[in-house]
This record gives sequence, structure tokens and C-alpha cells, in this order.
Amino acid sequence: MPLQDLLGYFAQLLGGAAITVELAFSGYACALTVGTAWALLRRLDNPVVNAVWRIYASTFMGVPSVLVIFLFYYGGAAIIGGMAELVGLRPRIDVSPFGAGLAALTVVQGAYSAEVIAGAMRNVPRGQFEAARALGIRPHQAWWYVIMPQVARLALPGLTNIWVSVLKDTALVALAGLNEIVARSRTAAGATKEPFLFFIAAALFFIVFSAATLKFSARIERGLDRGIARPVTTGAQA
Repeated sequence: MPLQDLLGYFAQLLGGAAITVELAFSGYACALTVGTAWALLRRLDNPVVNAVWRIYASTFMGVPSVLVIFLFYYGGAAIIGGMAELVGLRPRIDVSPFGAGLAALTVVQGAYSAEVIAGAMRNVPRGQFEAARALGIRPHQAWWYVIMPQVARLALPGLTNIWVSVLKDTALVALAGLNEIVARSRTAAGATKEPFLFFIAAALFFIVFSAATLKFSARIERGLDRGIARPVTTGAQA
């Protein structure tokens, strides 16, 4: 295989990597939004909200992500069309592989994000809420300036794991036809008869991105921990 052809296939891999990164960032942002909304709603302790949450969580946390992707890709048009007909609309809908993957990552990882964020909220000391009220801070300001920074610090390790999971799950969207890095590496491997070269290149992309994520997460954690008092350890006494 001429070097120029190999470089051409690697250029295609870079294009697939850009699609993977776009899907991962979009899916993660949407999952965080959904997860935060669910975590806040669950604090209402409303029986209806709790019942809907249990159905949502048990469904999307118990079903493989690839099945959810297929559900949205092959049945998404029918689902959206049925909902539109309830209000008298009959739109023509075509669900793309990217859209199906984004929807699947949002609802699946949104459920896991909700668990992580809700757990972090429960671990914020109750005195923080009481102190904010005692100082006359308005509820929305207390949440934004006092509670949520502490929730972010407590939830960061779990949310980092969710990001890595979102990044890896983007490869499943290739099964629905998305031309991302895994799909392009498979095409390049078949055309060049060099499977190890291109599959290893795709694997290195995920490894490097995950390693960079962990390093970036550690830096954010150090920033969030600034000003947090740490217990002083003393040596064993004789």
C-alpha cells in the first residue's frame, strides 16, 4: 500500500475522530442537563415524580445502550410523529445516526448522571442550607453560589467516569451508520488489509483522550478543593 494512500486513510480517521468528539461533547452536555434536572426534581419528594423516575431509571439503566440507539434510530421517527399527531401536526421526520446516538447517550447517561448528582446533593451538609437562609441569601443564589459548587466537587469523580463512558459509547453509534472513527477504521482496515494498524490507531485515540480527561479532571479537582481544610495526620505515638 503506497504511503500516500495510507496517509489518506489516516486523514479520514481524523475526520471520524472529529465526529466522535462532537458527539461525545454534545451527549455529555445533554446528559448533564438531564441529570441535573432529575436530581433537582427528586428533591421535591413528589410521589408522581418518584414513580416516573423509577420507570425512567430502571428502563434506561437496565437496557444495553446499543438497543436504545437502535430504538431511536429505527423507531425515533414513529415516536416523534406520534407525539406530534397529538397536537394535530404531521411532520416528515428523518432521524440521522448522529441524532439517534445523541438522544440515546442523553437518556442513558442522563440517568447515571442524575444518580451521581443526587448523591452529591445528599452529601452537602445540611448546615450549608441553614447558614444560607440565616444570612438572608435568596434560594436561587444559595443554590448557585453555595450549594452547587460543593455538589460539583463531590460529584466530579463520578461525572468523570460518566464522561469516559460517553466517549466509549460513541463507538456503538457506528452500528447505526454513523461514520465516526471506529467505522472509518473498519473501512480503512478492509480496504488496506491492515487491520492492526488502523484499529490500534483508533484505540490510541480513545486511550489518549481518556488519559487527558483524567489529568484535566485532577486539575479541576485541585481547583475545587482550594480552601478546603484537610485533616492533619500525625505520626504514631510511642
